[in-house]
Amino acid sequence: MPATFEAEITPGMSTRQVVELAQIAEQAGFDRLGISDVVFWPDCFVLLALVSQQTSTIQIGPMVTNPYSRHPAVLAGIMSTLQDASEGRAFLGLGVGAGLEQLGMTYPRPVQALREAIGAIRGLLNGEEVTFQGETITVQSARMVGPTASVPISIGSRSPQVMRLAGELADIALVGGRLIDEHTTQQYFSWLAEGAQRTGRDVAAIDVAPRLTLCVSRDGNLARSSLKRYVAHYAQLIRPADLVERDGGTWMAATEASLSRSTGWYFDHDRYDDPELDLLIDDDLVRRFAIAGTPDECAELAREVLALGFTSASMNLAAPRRDSMYLGLKETLENSAEVLSILRR
Repeated sequence: MPATFEAEITPGMSTRQVVELAQIAEQAGFDRLGISDVVFWPDCFVLLALVSQQTSTIQIGPMVTNPYSRHPAVLAGIMSTLQDASEGRAFLGLGVGAGLEQLGMTYPRPVQALREAIGAIRGLLNGEEVTFQGETITVQSARMVGPTASVPISIGSRSPQVMRLAGELADIALVGGRLIDEHTTQQYFSWLAEGAQRTGRDVAAIDVAPRLTLCVSRDGNLARSSLKRYVAHYAQLIRPADLVERDGGTWMAATEASLSRSTGWYFDHDRYDDPELDLLIDDDLVRRFAIAGTPDECAELAREVLALGFTSASMNLAAPRRDSMYLGLKETLENSAEVLSILRR
């Protein structure tokens, strides 16, 4: 089976620039394009509708949306519209969500919420009359008006419970917290297989893609240095045992302190990165958590991940530190064409 490659754009720029980046992603050879659904950022679904009119082959969808801030019936309406507008190229990326605390929202019963959302969305997109009284959502004798068509559903998570749900229900499973090695890969495939077994599915029918962060530049050192804040964030989030114990525990404490002195989201262009991160995060750590460097270097690193048993990869695009996020993401995308060409040889 030919490898499938997915790109995700975080839309911290103008609408015109997002659409242009989507066109470059299609030209570079990506098969799927996701736009991040992030609270207080430009709306991913409006952007996807505009992208659908300026692209012709690439699949498009949210990466990922959630059933809390957007009711599943609302998502069904959005996706039926996007599927029609894109002439059958839409997919729906679903997860628990992130950043909703700023809205005073919590994440009650996340696995059940996702299960119920998928059931309702699929029924509505299949043109069925849906009556659903669940623990997290209610839909009463409802049917979509207008064109309806099913869409592939991807589920992304680091959670074992959500991965098992993906094994039961997902067409595409996005796995991992960027730290992908042989041990974690076996864990994810095991959780997916457990879920698939519950419903009698063949786990091989699920498109399983590791979530990787990709930053490509002709200046490999710039690409790696641009991701040090990101690597520090995931190191303290995932907390691998060897890093927790590094230097007697002082390394992790120093990294957390440096992160506390930094401001902004780790993908924000205008963020402030504490200078000590440059000393704490070396190139070996960047390679462990991300695909970053020159096109040749990135292709080699991505090939190592694919060799763990994947036929797809989901690339969260990161920008080298240029004058704007747009220019940085454009640089990564334009250089990604060479990366994908090498991987497909």
